[in-house]
Amino acid sequence: MGTAERRGAHGHDGAVRAGTRTGSEYGTGAVQERPEYRPLWVEEPARRRRLPDPVRTAAVRAVLMVAVTLVQATVAFLCTMAGSWLAFPMLLSGVASTVAATWAVLDVWVTRQVWIQRHGVISIPASTARALRRERRRARRQARSAERAQGRIRRRGQLSHP
Repeated sequence: MGTAERRGAHGHDGAVRAGTRTGSEYGTGAVQERPEYRPLWVEEPARRRRLPDPVRTAAVRAVLMVAVTLVQATVAFLCTMAGSWLAFPMLLSGVASTVAATWAVLDVWVTRQVWIQRHGVISIPASTARALRRERRRARRQARSAERAQGRIRRRGQLSHP
């Protein structure tokens, strides 16, 4: 597939864009106009909400700890294969790093749970909280309508005049 075919496949009509010069016009400085403007990208809204700041910092910390742990495990393995004296110290630091990385990952989970508990959950249409509120509202309405009906029944038994 040549350049011309690729341009045809992507919707280019072969027109020269603004700011580009043709080969014969290089010495003259003539510039042709572009027939249309196409942006380089189209901004789309994010599909998911951004993580809260404390959770994001804990997640970054955990990713860095896990990365360091994996590097240490690789170095320990290579040192063991090479028969280096550094293999045993790297093994010990790898074990300690594994414990620290596990702690960091658990910290992300705990921080997220604490943040949700303090600041509430993001309400989405299918959330359980919204369904429970809807049930309570329905029960309150029914109780009020039953109370009103009971009041009407009592009033019917009384005569408006003797």
